[in-house]
Amino acid sequence: MEKATFGAGCFWGVEEAFRQLKGVASTAVGYEGGTKNAPTYQDVCTDRTGYAEVVEIDFDPKVISYETLLDAFWELHDPTTLNRQGPDRGTQYRSVIFFHSDEQEKIAKASKEKLSKSGNYKNPVVTQIVPAQTFWKAEEYHQQYLAKRGLGSCHI
Repeated sequence: MEKATFGAGCFWGVEEAFRQLKGVASTAVGYEGGTKNAPTYQDVCTDRTGYAEVVEIDFDPKVISYETLLDAFWELHDPTTLNRQGPDRGTQYRSVIFFHSDEQEKIAKASKEKLSKSGNYKNPVVTQIVPAQTFWKAEEYHQQYLAKRGLGSCHI
């Protein structure tokens, strides 16, 4: 198993989309990229902690490749909006890839460059690609939030 971590706006819809992919063994939503130890949702929502809402994914690379996860990531959000997805605004909603290895970094940067040159977007791709940091699991009520409510997606 390998890990992948993505921030693409509100983590509820992002998690649900990744959970549906064959080869994804588990998902967890949480916070990464900030400065406060053991942040809560309320802390992150202040937009003063530096954290992004993220989904941490355990996946089997023999079944699903990191490239395929990246393709899903790009499709799930607008990577050209800085600190915003849909109606959600703030640095916690930024587009970010936290890589877990040199290989993931290389693949993510190549994928972003390819997308940037594709002509699919009028504005530049602003997605950050940074080393994985401490992942702080979000409160239990956020885990599989949409699935627990019988929903398949949200506003994403």
